[in-house]
Amino acid sequence: MELRLYQIDAFASKPFEGNPAAICPLDDWLPDAVMQSIAAENNLSETAYFVPTNGGYHIRWFTPACEVELCGHATLASAWVIFNILGQQNNEIAFESKSGILTVVRKDDWLELDFPTKIPVECSIPEQILNAFAATPAECLKADDYIVVFDNEAEVVSVKPDIGLLSQLDLRGVAITAKSNDYDFVVRFFAPGHGIDEDPVTGSLFTELIPYWSEKLNKTALTAKQVSARGGEVGCVYAGDRVKISGKAVKYLEGRISI
Repeated sequence: MELRLYQIDAFASKPFEGNPAAICPLDDWLPDAVMQSIAAENNLSETAYFVPTNGGYHIRWFTPACEVELCGHATLASAWVIFNILGQQNNEIAFESKSGILTVVRKDDWLELDFPTKIPVECSIPEQILNAFAATPAECLKADDYIVVFDNEAEVVSVKPDIGLLSQLDLRGVAITAKSNDYDFVVRFFAPGHGIDEDPVTGSLFTELIPYWSEKLNKTALTAKQVSARGGEVGCVYAGDRVKISGKAVKYLEGRISI
């Protein structure tokens, strides 16, 4: 059996930026074990699969270690494939997913994701986080992930966490964030428990970050940058129970898988 494979750099304006995702369009679902094996072989933070449905697509996402319920950058990359390779003319895509209906709207060369909001709540700082970072956090919250707020951008950029300690945490991962001079905020994200020591750009994370920073900065439209080694710019809009997460994408690789 041969499958189409596209590697797309999401939240990127040129190759080697943003977060690479492997995208496999399917006519019908493969066995879960096969999709997990392909994701492990690809060894990217996410491999996305989608199949056509009446009026849209059903999408699923796999890390090298497990299936996840929501992924932003691989959804953006999947939409890019549908628009630019599969040739959809309509400027809106509806994805059925484990997190409900997710829509992607094409606006020139930007793609805007419409995702459900997840409000983080304040929490005590876990001991692993206190010991994993040299700098002391100013605040800690949690939703699907721990949101660790530092006093300044330099701390977020320069910190070298103890990945072993972060892998012991009970949530998906840890975001570290701070107010920025050039953007509204910056962020980095670590999810070693899901096989991702540091994720280049994490679209789903912004469902938690946007409501937090919108309240802190008293604005609903924000700009952000995930300051990983590859880096990626993200447009953010807070719309109550939904958030709009936008970015660009480019194709890096096109090929076929033989299994």
